[in-house]
Amino acid sequence: MLVTAEPPGTAGVDLRPRRAWYLANGVVTVVFSGYCVITLIGLLISGLTSEQVGLAVLCTGALLAIQLLYFGRPATLLQSALSHGMLLAQALVAYLPLLVFGPAWVGQPGIIAGSVLLVLRPVLAWPAFVAVVASMGVIQELLTGQPIDVAYTTIATALTGLEFYLLTRLARLVSELHAARAELAGGAVAEERLRFARDLHDLLGLNLSAIALKGELTRRLVRKSPERARRELEEITGIARRALADVRSVASGYRELSLEGEARIARSLLVASDVDVRLDLAQLDLPAQTRTVLATALREGVTNALRRSGVQHCEIAVREAGGSVLLDIVHDGVERDSAEPDDDVAKPGFGKLADRVTTLGGRLTAETVPSGRFRLHVDIPLRGQAQDRTARLPRHDVARSASLGGQVARNLVIAVLCGMALAAFVHVLYETRDPWEIGLNSACLAALLALQLFHFSRPTGRPDLRLLAVQAALVYVPMLELREHWVSLAGFLAGSALLALRPAFGWPAFIAVVASAGGIAMYFNEPMVGVTFKTLATVNTGLIVFGLSWLIRLANEMDATRLRLAEMAVSEERLRLARDLHDLLGLSLSAIALKTELTDRVLLADPDRAATELQEILDLSRQALGDVRSVASGHRELSLEQESRSAEAVLTAADVQVQMDVRHAEDLPGPVCTALAVVMREGVTNVLRHSKVEHCEISVHQTDRAVFLDIVNDGVQPEGTPPRKGASSETKGSGIRNLSDRLVALGGDLTAGLDPDGRFRLRACVPVTVAVTVAG
Repeated sequence: MLVTAEPPGTAGVDLRPRRAWYLANGVVTVVFSGYCVITLIGLLISGLTSEQVGLAVLCTGALLAIQLLYFGRPATLLQSALSHGMLLAQALVAYLPLLVFGPAWVGQPGIIAGSVLLVLRPVLAWPAFVAVVASMGVIQELLTGQPIDVAYTTIATALTGLEFYLLTRLARLVSELHAARAELAGGAVAEERLRFARDLHDLLGLNLSAIALKGELTRRLVRKSPERARRELEEITGIARRALADVRSVASGYRELSLEGEARIARSLLVASDVDVRLDLAQLDLPAQTRTVLATALREGVTNALRRSGVQHCEIAVREAGGSVLLDIVHDGVERDSAEPDDDVAKPGFGKLADRVTTLGGRLTAETVPSGRFRLHVDIPLRGQAQDRTARLPRHDVARSASLGGQVARNLVIAVLCGMALAAFVHVLYETRDPWEIGLNSACLAALLALQLFHFSRPTGRPDLRLLAVQAALVYVPMLELREHWVSLAGFLAGSALLALRPAFGWPAFIAVVASAGGIAMYFNEPMVGVTFKTLATVNTGLIVFGLSWLIRLANEMDATRLRLAEMAVSEERLRLARDLHDLLGLSLSAIALKTELTDRVLLADPDRAATELQEILDLSRQALGDVRSVASGHRELSLEQESRSAEAVLTAADVQVQMDVRHAEDLPGPVCTALAVVMREGVTNVLRHSKVEHCEISVHQTDRAVFLDIVNDGVQPEGTPPRKGASSETKGSGIRNLSDRLVALGGDLTAGLDPDGRFRLRACVPVTVAVTVAG
């Protein structure tokens, strides 16, 4: 659970979370305190002695302190042993004074009904709630024996319990929601990077497949056509280097694509291809995600144009119309090698692009227009992009989530509001037995309840001010007929004013309604105790209506936020796998580029050696393609022994003398073996980046405390070498940073730096206790 003991936002610039925290706690404090004051007023008019008054104040203060200062604190662990102890103490303070105060104290045990819902597990909480409510009905029967008193006490106890439970949850939910929002904002970065990572997977798969195919072709051409084989080798080298750059960009993070930058590149590419370009790019203030998708669409559209033959004219336009941003790319090219299809959206590039446009609520079409030209059209609405992602989730998932929070809160609030109306009806029976007066009061109460439930306390939307006037009429107009027998829910109007009006107008309206309730009581010559009671009751009812309606909205938002946090957790995990892609492929792609250069040098002088190197290139490309697929489908364990053989082969091919000692590799558990294997890949890739490397030593050894992997070489370290310590925090390269994160997760660490003899050492360390635990 996300909780905080301090008001959210105290360290940040945005003051809204802090204000919401103060408002929620202010509502709770006033309602709870008002409830206790009303009870004390009832005790005072029952003729207590001074000693009994002191005891009443002490017991009431203890109940209030436990509720506000302990159960009301967001940092309190409600299911702890201490909370159960506080619940027992509160129960004693709530029930024992009944022996002294009798009927004047029957309202206080309702607080326990709310506390059991907070502290006990649901399977025990609701039976305990029912037991508390039933016990007060029985006690009232024993005290007075009047059915109307029993009914009123039972309803009031249930209402008090639900109000205390829900309002305490309101104060905690404000803190939880703002903490969740902060976490959600951080997770959005991972989701955006993941979107690019999916595209990168497709790109790498294509590149690696191309390397494999070209490798097969080159091997057949080694003896038949050496010159053509050399050209194929150059292409393989270029593909490998581009793929390696793509892999590194995954781990180091993606930048938001610039629409203006892509437009400039598109113009230069088309002009270089002798295409007449007309570019109309409106200066629009677009959301970052919209700009990125449009820039991607522009890139795909221009790539599509360059693939076609006979392109002479191309028009590119970005403009805003009808609340949407539109991108149009129109050209006169003809599809190569086939007739123009009716719909190009099914093509690989446009298919993925169409999915991204659809995610933003837009639409992509690619077709041949009647003039014979090809047109790519993208339409993305500018409004509604912030719509909650739950709208795109399966309906049963949304319903299931709502049942865990928002819907439960709404059901309980409905029960409270209905209970308030029912308690008011019972109060009518205290005031009058005239059927007409009972009927008129009941009709107005029912109308007020319906208006509150179906309009003012609904989860979404700002209430209609015209209906606020209708609510005011239902509250005050019946008084002209009923006079001193008038019973209404003025607190509903006070709470609805806070919901419907802006704070600058809502709070004055709230105060006016409260003052009117007291003024009307004085007009009908009620005693001052009655005036005070009705004033405080109106304050409490108004704040309860406002707080519980707010609670419904927060609970619904919390449901949606939790769904998004779950999505973010998935995004973070998949992003971790995308980083693994860098660790897995860095060495393979570097080795492919290195071996193609070597093959090119020996192609004419030693065709047999060239054929052997080509076979190794094929093996590396197939292994790398398998790694890409494994990362896309889930993480797999790596063999440290197998990695050591690959590393030795690659270093030997680069004319580096290798000394390998990995005798303990077979004894290590899978996760440790995988982590060290990935470190070995990145370490060897790092060695290949050095200049003048002649010797490299790779060893795995184990002590009583840890398992060590050392990679030592005599090459000149490139600029930007990290210091001897703190490689995890100071290393600029994303590869070593990713490796450090992996080792930290196992309780280990990574260091990189120069030894006293001038050689560069990369050391990975995993504690033996961790290795043994993982193995067990």
